[in-house]
Amino acid sequence: MPCVVVRYHEIALKGGNRARFVQRLMSNLRDATTGLGVVAAQSLQGRVLLRLADGAPIATVCERVANTFGVANYSAGIEMRVDLDTMRAAVLAAARAEPFTTFAIRARRADKTFPLTSPVLAGTLGAAVVEHVGGRVDLEHPDLEITVEILPKAAYVSGGKRPGPGGLPVTSSGRVTCLMSGGIDSPVAAYRMMQRGCRVDFVHFSGAPYTSRASVDKAYDLVEQLTRYQLRSELRVVPFGEIQSEIVARVPRSHRVVLYRRMMLRIAAALGQRGARVLVTGESLGQVSSQTLENMQTIAAATPALVLRPLVGMDKTEIIQQAERIGTFATSILPDQDCCTLFTPAHPTTRASIAEAEAAERLLDVPALVAQGVAGAVRKQFIFPPALAVRHLKPEDDERAHPRSA
Repeated sequence: MPCVVVRYHEIALKGGNRARFVQRLMSNLRDATTGLGVVAAQSLQGRVLLRLADGAPIATVCERVANTFGVANYSAGIEMRVDLDTMRAAVLAAARAEPFTTFAIRARRADKTFPLTSPVLAGTLGAAVVEHVGGRVDLEHPDLEITVEILPKAAYVSGGKRPGPGGLPVTSSGRVTCLMSGGIDSPVAAYRMMQRGCRVDFVHFSGAPYTSRASVDKAYDLVEQLTRYQLRSELRVVPFGEIQSEIVARVPRSHRVVLYRRMMLRIAAALGQRGARVLVTGESLGQVSSQTLENMQTIAAATPALVLRPLVGMDKTEIIQQAERIGTFATSILPDQDCCTLFTPAHPTTRASIAEAEAAERLLDVPALVAQGVAGAVRKQFIFPPALAVRHLKPEDDERAHPRSA
């Protein structure tokens, strides 16, 4: 039977909590591969086995597995009975499936009742490949790597291990709310929190009614891309332009940016759903004027919510490289109009104190502005893959409820 063998690493270190993490990983794998012919998911010794129907699109299944957090590596292969002749035939078939000059057999005997040790089994199968297919053994840098694993009730032969994203299964670490600007940084920050097992909700602050929908459409696209990693996402779009104009009319020019950010954190915390009151930002220390130590401290003091900054120690080159790897960079650099550039002073303060910010905010009706932002927020739900969306997406969450501009 065709199968995909999924292996994990960090989950194996969870001791008494390991079973819970494994079950979450299995659930996420089942959801990610919905509609692709996965007939069963089973927890085995240190791995998860996905059994596939004949004719299942193995390449697509592997693509979904490769984007599932908690997966250290995986192999597409064949499940068979524990029999040397059967395993030899499967290894020869794998060797004939693609051209190679050098190869290696990686054997692992988890079932110690099997008479051949792992090195002896690898040598026996390797000799068969040399005799019947050809090639030269290279254990360091082979062109082709074939993995053979023996468990108590079955054996698995596959064409080598492919890397997964690692980390922890999404939702195993709780829920957070990410401020999604539409730029390069915040999608990477969200991805890094997903990799640590968090389900990420999103809040985007648009410049409406003073700007176009360009930033909103970018936020939609970015969240849609990130949903491929966590399968379900919620985005709330807050029209922030009028709130900004109120701040502009009443507070000193130099402190506007800090007060914008403090107001955003308050609104995002108020929108946090089902425990997602931990806030995530894409701030990187010293990258822009609002991201100095002093300003970060003053901005975070606006809310009792924990503010996490996964990128705080990364430079722009590192962030761009990760954005390119996860597929968000091309969208992030598209031109748009967002609230970050609306009413921005030429020389914003880089060392705003908490006392200065609180004094300026006494000129505002802060609770009313927060309530205005929360009331104006528009919610959109994203689900991946499409087959999973058919089962879970409610009519009021469909794209038709909040049509995008052409």
